[in-house]
Amino acid sequence: MKTFARETSATNGTPTQHDELLRSATEAPPSGPVRPQPTSVPRRGPRALLEIGGKRMPFMRWSFVRLLLSMRRLMRVWQVGDGREERLAGYVVENARQGDLDDVIRTIDEYCYERSYMINVGDEKGAILDEAVRRARPSQLLELGTYCGYSALRICRAMPDTARLVSIEFNPANAVIARGIWEHAGISDRVALVVGTLGDGDRTIATLETEHEFSAESLDFVFIDHDKSVYVSDLELILGRGWLHRGSVVVADNVKFPGAPEYRAYLKERQDESWRTVEHEAHLEYQSLLKDLMLESHYLGGQA
Repeated sequence: MKTFARETSATNGTPTQHDELLRSATEAPPSGPVRPQPTSVPRRGPRALLEIGGKRMPFMRWSFVRLLLSMRRLMRVWQVGDGREERLAGYVVENARQGDLDDVIRTIDEYCYERSYMINVGDEKGAILDEAVRRARPSQLLELGTYCGYSALRICRAMPDTARLVSIEFNPANAVIARGIWEHAGISDRVALVVGTLGDGDRTIATLETEHEFSAESLDFVFIDHDKSVYVSDLELILGRGWLHRGSVVVADNVKFPGAPEYRAYLKERQDESWRTVEHEAHLEYQSLLKDLMLESHYLGGQA
C-alpha cells in the first residue's frame, strides 16, 4: 500500500448503444424473485484438466485464454460469450447453501478458480474492498459495474446492517444473473440493481435521485469497476450532482490491469487538495502472476 505523496475500452453506453443492447440481451426480469436453476457441473473430468494452470499459471487455464480471445466482445457487452456467467448462477444454486452469504461468496471463488476464470474483483482484491467498506461505515453506497453480483455480495457483508447499496449494470443479462445470486444469498432487501449507465442521457441519474434517494452529500461510498475509459467522466458526473461529501470514499479496481491511467493521473494531480488517495498493490483476480492496483480515494471536499 502506498500513497501518491510517497511515489518518487468500450463505450460508456450512449442511449442508442444502450437501447440496442437492451433489445439483444435477455428480457427484463419479472417483478418477483429471480432464482437461477441448478446446472450439473462436474468437479472433475476433462473440463477440470483444462483449468490445470491454477493460480500461478493463468495462461495454462483454457477459460483464461478464452477470455483473452474474446476481449473485444467482453469490452462491448460485458460477457465472454461462452456461457460462463449463466453457468456460474447455476453452480451457486447447486453448491452454495441458500441464505448463507459467506457460502455463496466461497462458492463463486471456487467456481472461478476451478471451473471458469471470471472478471469479478476476486478474493484478494475483495479483501481490500471489504476493509475499505468497514472503515467507511457507509449508509448509502453506489457500485458502477455489477457483472454477476460478486462484489455486491462482499460489500453487503462488510457494510452496516442498515446501509443500502445500489449497483448499476450495463448488460440486462448480467442483471438477471446478479439478482438471482443475490436472492439465493438472501441479500435482495439490501441491494438494488439499476440497468443503465451514468452516461445514458440522465436516465440512470434520474432513477437514482427519484427512486433511491440520492441527493446532495448523501453518498458515502462508491466502488468503480466497469468501463475503464469512463472512470474519470463518471466520477465527474457524481461530483457534478453533489452527491459526495467530505469524507466520502471512492474505491476503483483494475487501475493497473487492464488499466485506467487517466483516472490514476486525475487523482494524482488532486492529491491533498480535493482527494487523498492510497494505492493498494495486488494481483489481477484469481491468479498471482499479473499485478494490479486498487485506488482508495477519500474526498476532501472543495473544488474537485
